[in-house]
Amino acid sequence: MPKPKHSKRKGRPRRTKSDRHTHPQKHAAALPEIVVLEVTAITEEGEVVGTPIPWRDERRRPPHIIIHAGRAGDAPALGQHVLCRLRRVNHRHYTATVVRLLPEAGPQRILGVYRSTPGGGLIEPVSRKMKESWMVMPGMDAGAESGELVLGESLPHRRGEAGLRRARVGERLGRMDAPRAASLVAIHLHDIPFDFPCAAVSEAEAATAPTLESRADLRDIPLITIDGEDARDFDDAVWAEPDAHKDNPGGWHLVVAIADVAHYVTPGSVLDAEAMKRGNSVYFPDRVVPMLPEALSAGLCSLMPGEDRHCLAVHLWIDAEGHTLRSQFVRGLMRSRARMTYEQVQSIADQHMEHPLADSVVRPLYGAFAVLERERQKRGALELDLREYRIKISPEGKVTAIFPRLRLDSHRLIEAFMIAANVAAAQWLLERTMPAIYRVHEPPGLERTNDLRLLLEHLGYPLSKGEGIRPSHFNKVIRKAKDRPESDLVQNAILRSQTQAYYSHENKGHFGLALTQYTHFTSPIRRYSDLVVHRALIAVMTSGKRGRRGGETLASVGEHISMTERRAMLAERDAADRYRVAYMAAHLGESFSGVVTGVNEFGLFVTLSGTGVTGFVPVRALGSDFFHHDKKRAALVGRRGGARFDLGLKITVRVREANTMTGSLLFEPEWREAEPPAVREHGDKRRKDRHEKHGRGGRGKRR
Repeated sequence: MPKPKHSKRKGRPRRTKSDRHTHPQKHAAALPEIVVLEVTAITEEGEVVGTPIPWRDERRRPPHIIIHAGRAGDAPALGQHVLCRLRRVNHRHYTATVVRLLPEAGPQRILGVYRSTPGGGLIEPVSRKMKESWMVMPGMDAGAESGELVLGESLPHRRGEAGLRRARVGERLGRMDAPRAASLVAIHLHDIPFDFPCAAVSEAEAATAPTLESRADLRDIPLITIDGEDARDFDDAVWAEPDAHKDNPGGWHLVVAIADVAHYVTPGSVLDAEAMKRGNSVYFPDRVVPMLPEALSAGLCSLMPGEDRHCLAVHLWIDAEGHTLRSQFVRGLMRSRARMTYEQVQSIADQHMEHPLADSVVRPLYGAFAVLERERQKRGALELDLREYRIKISPEGKVTAIFPRLRLDSHRLIEAFMIAANVAAAQWLLERTMPAIYRVHEPPGLERTNDLRLLLEHLGYPLSKGEGIRPSHFNKVIRKAKDRPESDLVQNAILRSQTQAYYSHENKGHFGLALTQYTHFTSPIRRYSDLVVHRALIAVMTSGKRGRRGGETLASVGEHISMTERRAMLAERDAADRYRVAYMAAHLGESFSGVVTGVNEFGLFVTLSGTGVTGFVPVRALGSDFFHHDKKRAALVGRRGGARFDLGLKITVRVREANTMTGSLLFEPEWREAEPPAVREHGDKRRKDRHEKHGRGGRGKRR
């Protein structure tokens, strides 16, 4: 084998052209040793991720920086500014050690609870990243009463000035202990637009009732909507029948009809500007912040049974193996036959419930689903089946229960139909070179895959090695772990290793679905991306011309709606966490069984069985030992006693603190001894093995 050529700089291989292409940023200038970082993410594994501030290089992404605890003590919170010392790992990765946590600089907005005091008032922040209260001087409280949720604005702070920083109340939002306060907090913390301007509401309310005009009349097709019991809008309807064509034995004719939002929301309108600004609807346990005003989202664009509705429908002819032979898009007028829930449809299919549409509509749907499911399995789409939990809230705003959602074949049926329609839309647009928005999910990077591989090996589930990781490789692991106690842990680890899906004007395929062409077409009431796709389809259908414009504009649209999607996800998670904490506040001091689902150097994340509620166990609560974070094996290991806390460890914890204002939930292990008895066995076994190998008190013979 020929030796690599070296440059004059001793010991360094000369870069080839392919190296420069593969690593275009390899020789980017290193960051300084001391920098200020903003905590931009805390991963589900507990890793704290930071970004240099300010980051002005628009040509490249900021490096990936993992923040570790230093002598500063406190763990940095999301949004916190931190002075750190960096160590470069490679051209894209650094580790950072906290030197000190920095106070917020400049005027800032404060969302908090107002408390009256004899000398004025205080604003206690609801954000965990704000550690200190803010003083409100007399006359600057806007009439706020103690216990109200308020929006405050910081006032200038003189250097060296003692005492709390000062703020004034800008807006009163209602009682913190009022029903639905948790979602209200999330809306304001994450800057979710929630009030429509009068012009947008008027525009929506001026929309006229649907008429046939030049549309295809689909009212004779018995389309039905299938949604969750708590669904707030109905934007898709389905129907299927066996394909009667002799050239397609065992095949199916499937129709997916979607609300024609583009008929009402036109480019350049106030409604369009508002929909674009929101990017998507945001769903909370107790409310929805819609992308469109109620007159449309719950009215003319909602496919309610027995009502004529404008729709954009796709006819799909599918063969016996689940492959789409051809598709046809039409702009039509439809009338839903029934609004059904997933549970009702499944009961009908299982013959546990009678319904007039059982044989004519419901069972044929399952026939079409069967062939699509067969194709999905052959395609090798990622088979994650993680448990989801429903938070049940009473009319008074109290969390009454948290329980797992049922995962039924009826859910998978609708997913399969929507994916088939989305693929058809992507193919149709690509064939006609019409600019559009695509849903992109890229394969996980090499570093994430290697980290996952180490973790899965530690759990006893080796992942295939070599280049070209595919969803089918993950599926083998998922199937092996199925019905075992660590199944959820394995699936969550695989999920966290995946990249974030996003919207782009370029079609780059969808790794998780194992598809080369994919877009979002089926939910224009709640996603702006789907509205853009509808407009592209309609433009081709009405003009018959191929597309030539819009690439640059769509690139910025894709970036914006990717951001609004992430914003919505964070807000939804924030509200759900606060409702979970409110539920646990009624169980202070009680013990629950759980599983360690995350580990970092600051402590353990423990998820409770039955409710899926996750809380934090600080490392100081684990005993008097000094614990080392073994990142490769995702464990905390005691350096003296050998106690070990691994992912997947079953543990009993007591609810120590449930702060409904900040949404923080702290657990403590149930034991009170200096060393945890549940895991002391790990240390005992470790010492026993060492003694057996080396002999008590000596090194023993080398074998």
